[in-house]
Amino acid sequence: MSLAALCFAPLTEVSDRIRRRELSPVELVRALLARIEAIDGRLHAFLRVLSEPALDEARTAEAEIARGGWRGPLHGVPLGIKDLLDTRGVPTTCASRVLRDHVPDRDATVVRRLREAGAVILGKLHMTEFALSGYHPDLPVPVNPWDPSRFPGLSSSGSGVSLAAGLCFGALGTDTGGSIRFPAAACGVVGLKPTYGRVSRAGCFPLGDSLDHVGPMARRVADVAVLLEAMAGPDPDDPTTLDEPAPLCVAALEAGLHGVRVGVDLDYVSKETDPAVVEALQAALGVLERAGATLVEVHVPPVDELVADWSVICAPEALVAHARFYPERAADYGPTYRTFLEYAARLSARDYAAASSRRRDWSGRLRQVFRRADVLACPSAPFLPLPVSVLAPHAPFDPTGARALLRFTGPFDFSGSPTLSVPSGFSAEGLPHSLQLVGPHLGEAMLCRVGHAYQQATAWHERRPPLAA
Repeated sequence: MSLAALCFAPLTEVSDRIRRRELSPVELVRALLARIEAIDGRLHAFLRVLSEPALDEARTAEAEIARGGWRGPLHGVPLGIKDLLDTRGVPTTCASRVLRDHVPDRDATVVRRLREAGAVILGKLHMTEFALSGYHPDLPVPVNPWDPSRFPGLSSSGSGVSLAAGLCFGALGTDTGGSIRFPAAACGVVGLKPTYGRVSRAGCFPLGDSLDHVGPMARRVADVAVLLEAMAGPDPDDPTTLDEPAPLCVAALEAGLHGVRVGVDLDYVSKETDPAVVEALQAALGVLERAGATLVEVHVPPVDELVADWSVICAPEALVAHARFYPERAADYGPTYRTFLEYAARLSARDYAAASSRRRDWSGRLRQVFRRADVLACPSAPFLPLPVSVLAPHAPFDPTGARALLRFTGPFDFSGSPTLSVPSGFSAEGLPHSLQLVGPHLGEAMLCRVGHAYQQATAWHERRPPLAA
């Protein structure tokens, strides 16, 4: 297998070869470090590459496996960590000048669990400042490997770029309004946003506490299934975690689609959506139906007013999270996040309470969808990856812009529903399409079952961006 092919191999395949001692974790890390050195200077997926610590972890994993101490499918596998998740002894900056000197003394729970599973932490991945929509001017903007003129997916952009470019085998992202799904869609990879509370957020710097989700990203559904099983479960350090064991996603992968009901609301998916995106969704639905699924008509509660409420709920929660820094250090923030906090300070308690009431009502009505369907299908985004010029990386925060972008993502952060985004084709310009599957609470295993069946019937996830190392 060539170096490039190795770097793009499925996580599960790499894991199996490591387990059988056909592949050295040390050589695997060296291959990825060489690729990062060759191409990340123009992609900016990583904020910090942990070369020597990663090699040390790989040597430890290799020695443990040689002694018969294989820990499981992540043992010796190199992963990337979004830079708002604490890593012990390594700066965790949220891509901001505000936290440039922050060095945690302990790992975030999800990072600790991945280390306990034997994973190798390759580095800290780039992101928008504090996981909103703009980048801090001190830092370069990540580049979409499919087209440098198109946006790479906002908050977890470093995670999406690194996977699309073959720089790691799995990555952690966070999602408050779409920040796992947007980079998954823009970069042509897989992103899983778990049920709210399924994965601990201890050690994760919040954007909106009641909206934040931590989840895995990879190039294949089978890979995110492995990652989620290692990450999920109750955590005494995060009282919002559910008292539920990790979902059995891997065991569900080969169950097939016979008897599975896929819900579709044609009005919801087509309103204000790029016709090319609607056409790609219809093609994906055809694949699912031919594979044995039953398509059923459902009604998604209206989202227009709800999407407008996203900023009204998220911004005050962000203001609470930044009480230590704002307004005293307002000048250290980039223009997008600073104006977001300024917007938050103008909102009233009445604004927040009214939006929260509408959120609860909508979430309750969404549950009716899952009485008729096992999963809901819709696009991950209403349009193909936008030109970078449209989403200016240092523009002031604009709540009206957020409304247009969040139609297929924000509502499911409000409801805390699990979602899975899967590559589902390419446009005439060579830009990736993305199918989003939404499930009822604790429905991650069904999402992985459907998403894996879709990938078994298609080859979109096997395409590679036109990068030369």
